[in-house]
Amino acid sequence: MSIDLAQLIAQARSKGITIATAESCTGGLIAAALTETPGSSIVFDRGFVTYSNAAKQDMLGVQNTTLTQYGAVSEAVAQEMAEGALNASSATLAVSVTGIAGPGGSEFKPEGRVCFGLAQDGHKTRVETQDFGPLGRSNVRKAALAHGLDLLWQAIDPKR
Repeated sequence: MSIDLAQLIAQARSKGITIATAESCTGGLIAAALTETPGSSIVFDRGFVTYSNAAKQDMLGVQNTTLTQYGAVSEAVAQEMAEGALNASSATLAVSVTGIAGPGGSEFKPEGRVCFGLAQDGHKTRVETQDFGPLGRSNVRKAALAHGLDLLWQAIDPKR
């Protein structure tokens, strides 16, 4: 599915929604895609690139116990990242992404596994895992970017 970012930005603006991102394996691709769009400064508040566990903890308040118990690539960490981005910003909607772009992975956390979080004022945080498969680092990151943007769309316009 192709994401019309100008339409996403316009719809967020019309609903008074502001956005923050918390990204690990995508390294800021979602924030970059949003800010590439004219008019994004009205709805995009900030992006956090928290590649290391220390950054996840320092910038987003991810708990060491969560990282130890579940690992950085987990829905629990994705949830804390999204909620942390929402709390550390003036945004009303935050998306998070943490995964294994590759190469590598393990039997339990294979290459291409990416966990997402979506936190929004007044709503329960949504988390999910996508297994994109061993597409190669660049393609996993692109797939995660597209899915992260789609999650934002779903939150901004559920009837879309």
